[in-house]
Amino acid sequence: MNPSTALAVTLADELIRCGMTDAVVAPGSRSAPLAMELFTRAQQGDVRLHVRIDERSAGYLALGLAKASRRPVCVVCTSGTAAASFHPAVIEADESCVPLLVLTADRPPELRGTGANQAIDQIKLYGSAVRWFCEVGAPEAQPGMVGYWRSLACRAWGVAAGTTGGPGGPAGPVHLNLAFRDPLVPERQTGGQEEAGGQGEADSPAAGQAGQAGQAIREVRAGRGETGPVGGRNKAVDGRGAERVGRASLKAAPLKAGPRWPEALAGRSGGAPWTTFGRTWTAAPLELPWTERGLVICGDGDSDTDAVRELAESAGWPILAEPSSGARRGPNALSAYDYVLGCSPVFMSEHRPDVIISAGRPGLSRLQTMLYRSAAARGLAPRGGGPDTPRTRPPARHIVLSRQPGRWDDPSRTASDVVPAVRLTGAPGRASAWLESWLRADVAARRAADEVLDAEPGLTEPRLARDLTAALPQGALLWAASSLPIRDLDHHMAPRDGLRVLASRGASGIDGTTSAAIGAALAHQAAGGGPAFALLGDLAFLHDAPGLFLGPGEPRPDLCLVVVNNDGGGIFSLLEQAAFPGPFERVFGTPHGAGVAQLAGAAGLPYTRLEKWDDLPGALVGHGLRVVEARTTREAGTALRARLQEACRAAAGLEAATPPTARSGSTSS
Repeated sequence: MNPSTALAVTLADELIRCGMTDAVVAPGSRSAPLAMELFTRAQQGDVRLHVRIDERSAGYLALGLAKASRRPVCVVCTSGTAAASFHPAVIEADESCVPLLVLTADRPPELRGTGANQAIDQIKLYGSAVRWFCEVGAPEAQPGMVGYWRSLACRAWGVAAGTTGGPGGPAGPVHLNLAFRDPLVPERQTGGQEEAGGQGEADSPAAGQAGQAGQAIREVRAGRGETGPVGGRNKAVDGRGAERVGRASLKAAPLKAGPRWPEALAGRSGGAPWTTFGRTWTAAPLELPWTERGLVICGDGDSDTDAVRELAESAGWPILAEPSSGARRGPNALSAYDYVLGCSPVFMSEHRPDVIISAGRPGLSRLQTMLYRSAAARGLAPRGGGPDTPRTRPPARHIVLSRQPGRWDDPSRTASDVVPAVRLTGAPGRASAWLESWLRADVAARRAADEVLDAEPGLTEPRLARDLTAALPQGALLWAASSLPIRDLDHHMAPRDGLRVLASRGASGIDGTTSAAIGAALAHQAAGGGPAFALLGDLAFLHDAPGLFLGPGEPRPDLCLVVVNNDGGGIFSLLEQAAFPGPFERVFGTPHGAGVAQLAGAAGLPYTRLEKWDDLPGALVGHGLRVVEARTTREAGTALRARLQEACRAAAGLEAATPPTARSGSTSS
């Protein structure tokens, strides 16, 4: 057995023992040992393999799989610029705490810096964007390598999943750089044995050695440990501590080392990982006395938001939740909070909170950032107080719920406390005038928005966001692209249960949108979820065109890509750059004239053009990967959004003109 094959077999086996269920491979020669082993393990049913011809698409496919499944996914490539193409997905995984295992093949040290083909400096290629980097080293046939490789794989898995114990850091990407020497492929089998050194005779010494090596590989792939029977699909501990049990039980004798390899390749008995980690980050929740004037703000994160939602409902506080937070549901969630925040300075003065609890990563609303900062400053007391009421209110307490150890989100720099959880004391358990005032303003803004949208005769992006989320079935997944799609959802998506919304909000780029949506859909449906949909603009669709091209043997999701085509970058029409007509259209608007139908046809995908609103439910019906196009214009969209802002803020401001009845500023028990 050659060393490159030994490393690949051992590494893949250990990652599967840890709980790896999906692996993504981009084709290349130097990564052949690992690609071929993952192919073999996929044929055995031990892992689901995905192959993509473009490394950037492959990286985002892995990211979508990992984000939706909340477990590490490995992505493999050859050496050179292929590894550099993973960088955007690595950055997004870093910023959004997505567990990603990046396995880059490399030339061995003796070929680096020599002008050898496809050899670049891959040492710490992704800089500080990874949780951990390891130069694995060129494999060699010497004792101790198996323990090194297996413990290394477990550490990589644990660091990526954020399960290494203690305050080890949040989940995120890990980079293993694997130097493979020739030969890069295993010995070929012939007559039941494996060829070695070009000899095909079954009774030759080399063939005998190869046969023993082949048997060692087969027993590792069968899940046979050092001391007894294990399952063909191993029992493993996944990133959340759950056990996965193998399909079949195979009885085997202890594995013996062959003459060409100095030690057994097998892992621990029973299919267990070489190293396991326990979570010990158990900081006590913060005890928080109840106050009437509280807000809960939830940004992107897709974490378990039930506790936050229950806290808000118990306290009688409104929830300002971005679509991809998982918290826009329940009676306290606002659907038009951005319109409400901007309705009038008087409203914000009268509705200044005493406490803000924030969870997840904010970033969609500038007004939300202004809310944090204004609440952190000393403010005027609300109207209606008695003669003994103080004329000013102290700065609000801003409590940030840390997503994982060592990682929290506070772009406004106003956090007074960073804690893993909050325990509320003294909550009345019923609605208050404070909550009712926020809800009235939200209802008024939503009613005004609906009237404006319903009066528009043609297709519009804001209404598509509203109607799409209302039409999706229970158990559906929606992937939202950056730029305008996620913001239209933020302004117009009604609170609802039964819909999971995901987005790449870590670095908020449009890279890899289609591939990430495909990955998320595959993971969602593998876990028993319903159909998947994606809302994206034309630039995001074109940017990841390679992601549309799936080979005939690739897993395909039930995913409808809803493409809003306004022939360019519509979000720039809402920003400061629009005030400069000279360079705007060419430099920012970037019209392209591309045909969405033609691109879908080139990829062999079903295509539907949405012509009118009544056709939307029917256009969404289908199976497999498919494309629905809605054509709009940037000019009409900009004008519509201006009308929406004016109508909604006016309606919310009128409804909220009466301040909430003031109770005691802070009550606790």
